[in-house]
Amino acid sequence: MNYQPDQCVVHVVDDDPALRRSLRFLLESVEWKVQLHASAEEFLEAVGQARQPSCVLLDIRMPAMSGLELQQVLQARGIAVPIVFMTGHADVSMAVQAMKSGAADFIEKPFKDQVVLDAVAAAMRRSAEALLEQQVREEAVRLLGALSPREREVAQLVAQGQPNKLIAANLGISEKTVHIHRQHVMEKAGVSSAAELARLMLRADPAALD
Repeated sequence: MNYQPDQCVVHVVDDDPALRRSLRFLLESVEWKVQLHASAEEFLEAVGQARQPSCVLLDIRMPAMSGLELQQVLQARGIAVPIVFMTGHADVSMAVQAMKSGAADFIEKPFKDQVVLDAVAAAMRRSAEALLEQQVREEAVRLLGALSPREREVAQLVAQGQPNKLIAANLGISEKTVHIHRQHVMEKAGVSSAAELARLMLRADPAALD
């Protein structure tokens, strides 16, 4: 997925105002959009489901809610945004735990500018790919949502590779009726083969053909 830095948002969550300002200067120097948050709670008030590539530079140790606790809250709310944890030397074991819980990366303070920029760029690519997958899935759901209940039954069997004769027997309808439903399914779904229909159904629901 192609994206421009100025179409993306880097959220910096750290209770150190000097570090927040320093990171803003660094990130804006390469044209990332930056939003600063002094605490996890402040970030939660501001964030919603991302509709553009975004990531979080998150301090692992903060007063009140820690970075690890914020990670858990985001997961519980279904907010999928890549997190790059900023850690002190003593926090590496915590950072490893954060990675096991799905963090994109961690960087150790004091860090070099290029290390930060590389970590943010990698997290942003991950965010952009996830958004593209979400858009593809939503479009597949939209197309399949136009099918009638009977068309959905036919589509399921077509996508599983069953011929019209067998579909007719399974559903207790004529082959001619199956042929008509099959044509409607293909037109509404915008596909031209059983294989394309199967791919579309799997995009909408990976368990669709189980």
